[in-house]
Amino acid sequence: MHACLPIHRYVFVFLVVALVLCAISPELAQVAGRASLVATAKLLRDGESRLKEGRTTLDEQVLVAARRDFTECVQMDSKSTQCFYDRARSEAYLEQVAQIQKDKKAAERWIDSAIEDAQHAIALDDGSADAHALLADLYGNKIGVGGMFAGAHYGPKVDAEYERALQLDPNNSRVYLVMGHKYFFTPKMFGGNLDKAIASFQKATTLDSNYDEAFVWLAIAYRKKGNAQSAERALGEALRLNPRSAFAKRIQEGARE
Repeated sequence: MHACLPIHRYVFVFLVVALVLCAISPELAQVAGRASLVATAKLLRDGESRLKEGRTTLDEQVLVAARRDFTECVQMDSKSTQCFYDRARSEAYLEQVAQIQKDKKAAERWIDSAIEDAQHAIALDDGSADAHALLADLYGNKIGVGGMFAGAHYGPKVDAEYERALQLDPNNSRVYLVMGHKYFFTPKMFGGNLDKAIASFQKATTLDSNYDEAFVWLAIAYRKKGNAQSAERALGEALRLNPRSAFAKRIQEGARE
């Protein structure tokens, strides 16, 4: 009988410890949850700071670092719309860099990754006008690298995402930038219209007077129309808003998009 007493004591201690852990586990879960939220918020802040710098300078390494932050954010919170949306944005700018470098394969890879992330963001929150607008733009980019056959497949997708974004937020400047891209790049025989592109870019700058990228696109459209004075004025405003903009400087130096 005495030989069994230590075992009974161990069982008793185990039960006491288990009961204590059960009692405090909700509190531990709350603490862990708060810590996770704080860590996710920091990753988003750091990533968005790098993304802002990367989209200004079009520095590939900075954009890759931003994407790394958003990837960690996704791994930490797989249900964060913002994490997926921001990663898609970083990949969209990386696609732009690849186009400048004339690396078509890399551009295609970044477009595909961005499309997947934008779709995931929308699956988590269908009410995000920004995500739908971004996806519409990405589908348009897909047409750009895929040619006429890609246009037949992705053209209706561009329209559907654009219409959904406009429905969700008719005063969203990004939506009008996407509309401008659509009219600017679509061949005239399929509905492209330079005047409508200019009007869309103007609307984007009216809705957000600090939207330097929209002013650059307005300058590009004016230049294509042959209105050098208006193009110079729009480009000047873009550089006033963002003097370090690599995109604006490229256009100022005569690059064609």
